[in-house]
Amino acid sequence: MRAITLPSFGDESVLTPADVPAPVPGAHEVLVDVASAGVNRADLMQRQGFYPPPKGESEIPGLEVSGTISKLGPDVTGWSVGDRVCALLAGGGYAEQVAVPEGQLLPVPDAMDLVTAAALPEVVCTVWSNVFMTARLQPEELLLVHGGSSGIGTMAIQLAKAFHARVAVTASSAEKLERCAQLGADILINYREQDFVEIVSAHGGADVILDVVGAKYLARNIAALALDGRLDIVGMQGGRKGELDIAALLAKRGSVIATGLRARDRASKARVVTEVRSQVWPLIEAGTVCPVVQETLPLERAADAHRVLAESQHIGKVLLTI
Repeated sequence: MRAITLPSFGDESVLTPADVPAPVPGAHEVLVDVASAGVNRADLMQRQGFYPPPKGESEIPGLEVSGTISKLGPDVTGWSVGDRVCALLAGGGYAEQVAVPEGQLLPVPDAMDLVTAAALPEVVCTVWSNVFMTARLQPEELLLVHGGSSGIGTMAIQLAKAFHARVAVTASSAEKLERCAQLGADILINYREQDFVEIVSAHGGADVILDVVGAKYLARNIAALALDGRLDIVGMQGGRKGELDIAALLAKRGSVIATGLRARDRASKARVVTEVRSQVWPLIEAGTVCPVVQETLPLERAADAHRVLAESQHIGKVLLTI
């Protein structure tokens, strides 16, 4: 089968199309013929050598796909050959086929095309597991989303509004902020021109902060928290080592949480997917929540897709099609 491999680490040029053996599904796995794969920041980090897959998982990049089930493992229940699915992966998505644990599958809504569905699993599972399962966002609370126009950001806005929270976002341009407003964001902050701490504090502080920046924003995020606020860190775009003022955190009675999806075991991922199917999928099926897709490119142009993400001019998701 065709796939994008990583024979070495480095810039986009190391992404190499190659013919590789097709995966064989295990007892509780299905084989998916891939229609589309989502491109995520984690893929860029893996390409650079900073984010290896968990032991035993595919070295091929790609953390989410959509497609059609072509084969069932002997112990799989609840799924059939021919089912349209999207899936959360630990790796292997940049390929014509991928083996997926049955607990990490989600049905593609009837009204959604198969390619677009690849934009859902990683962002929905990331937002739901962090903002709702871990940080426990409540109705009327204020959620601050850094990078509001990103794939994660556009989904976080929609889900927070669907569950009756208020949303503040940071972004780098008027165009990006306008798209965030269209999705429901209440407070728009151009981080190149405005101080998010000052603006969010004027609204009582953020009850939950979803942060992809990391070290660079650590002190300012603590300053922007409301009393009993929860800072949930899911990325390191601004560095991995920061200094934490314990007194400032104590004064806010705040919590600092850092979580990821990829390294979780299959049972943990299955619990997230089960909650997503129960709590979020009805909103997607009703059209209340929709993935935002910037661009689709053929698999062979994976390097171009990585460049689009690296330049940070996109809004929403970038997908690769087979």
